[in-house]
Amino acid sequence: MNIQDKTQIDLLKTKIDNSRKVIIVPHNNPDGDALGAALGLYNTLRNMDKEVTVISPNEFPDFLNWMHGVNEVLIYDKSIKKSTKLIKESELVIFVDFNSLTRIKLMGELFEQDDTPRIMIDHHPFPDANVAQLQISVPEASSTCELLFHVLNEAGLKDAVTKEAAECIYAGIMTDTGSLNYNSNRPETYLIVAELLRMGIDKEHIHHMIFHNNSFDRMRLLGHALGEKMERLPELKTAYISLSQDELKRFSFKPGDTEGFVNQALWIEGVNLSALFTEKKDLIKISFRSRGGFPANKFSETYFNGGGHFNAAGGESKLKLDETVERFKKVLKEFCDANGFN
Repeated sequence: MNIQDKTQIDLLKTKIDNSRKVIIVPHNNPDGDALGAALGLYNTLRNMDKEVTVISPNEFPDFLNWMHGVNEVLIYDKSIKKSTKLIKESELVIFVDFNSLTRIKLMGELFEQDDTPRIMIDHHPFPDANVAQLQISVPEASSTCELLFHVLNEAGLKDAVTKEAAECIYAGIMTDTGSLNYNSNRPETYLIVAELLRMGIDKEHIHHMIFHNNSFDRMRLLGHALGEKMERLPELKTAYISLSQDELKRFSFKPGDTEGFVNQALWIEGVNLSALFTEKKDLIKISFRSRGGFPANKFSETYFNGGGHFNAAGGESKLKLDETVERFKKVLKEFCDANGFN
């Protein structure tokens, strides 16, 4: 894995060694990689006798509730006063799995005014230069959790990684690669997985808790999404699912219930792009997945104020749900025609 400058690792080690009160922040709507990295680092630093707090911008999915330390995570939008106090008292802040302050919503405004030293560990492309003084950014990493383990190892901190930390890191790698189904062609990913297995993690248990521990309502929502709401655009090699707030409410939606839905449409023969449109209170959240040469991040950035990885990206729309879907179909044809994807 290419970390451009070894001095980055040395500086990270120095900052950690010289800091007692540490705050760790994942992105808004944290997924398995974000929370896995946050709690993997949390458990490691706690083992080094640091005072550590993970502050998440908002709630995380129930299927991550098994992770060690999850009950100690502070939810910013429910504890703004306490979170702000802890951040102001901290000596070091570490951002994981995001590279722009816009990804932590209201917390971003707080950090714009805060001068606490910050480190960013992330695998998304095009980091914002102002997000942190020390940026460890490796887009070729399968996940931030893979990058985190590599960083800890290079910094001589692998012995501080507990079994519980290893479980969180493994979970992040599995969720961001779809159990090593995509973005996982580098041998180093598997070497790190092997290291985590040597630490005694129970991978069967982790996979069960993440992938095979669904609520009855979530399974019904998935059935509805696939059976009633999935549409195909054969001429554009695309399939998409759209879900309204009323539909989500009907199936007792909880954060994380639509995790992985966008991948389902990509499993259709002849489909190279899948999209999931989810209606929120003030906007439409959009997820894109692609295979082959279709640049999901470029498409999302161009039309939906988003970005991400080449084959996995996200965006948003301020239009109504049906208007967003119609615009998607229109601009997708334009994009495919302009870039030779037909």
